[in-house]
Amino acid sequence: MNSTERLRIPAEIALAALVAYVLGFWFTSLFPGYLPKIGGLWSAISAIVVTQSTRKETTSSASLRILGSAIGAITSAIYLTLLPFHPLGMALAIFATVLLCAVVNIPSHGRLAAITVIVVMVTGSLDPKLSPGLNALLRFVESCIGTGVAMLGVRLWPGPVEKD
Repeated sequence: MNSTERLRIPAEIALAALVAYVLGFWFTSLFPGYLPKIGGLWSAISAIVVTQSTRKETTSSASLRILGSAIGAITSAIYLTLLPFHPLGMALAIFATVLLCAVVNIPSHGRLAAITVIVVMVTGSLDPKLSPGLNALLRFVESCIGTGVAMLGVRLWPGPVEKD
């Protein structure tokens, strides 16, 4: 890896995080009370997680992120609709989420799905008046924002020629 390559990847990640944060903050601020800083944070985290050193790796990471986030958001929304936040309940929801991923034969999605469960449940616990469904949907859309920014970034940023 040459010095240009060593700088490209950190610059891509930093720029993707910045753009995703701004877009996530803006999007979530459209929903009063739903924590725009969390929206920006979650979008930026998604951009960082998805951005990889090659387009092929980024695309693969993006699919993990989107499907994992969807599963985690649905699981946590169901839990929070039925029961209030509790750390043991969160652990149970994580267990169910990771088990679901294993049962449907996508075990590699389990970790990202579990992280989404934590984010949805903890943000929901900050203000129990928030709708669990809308909170989960916002966290999913924020993941999509960060993922989209990462995908666009690796497509637009000049990088090494990839071999399939």
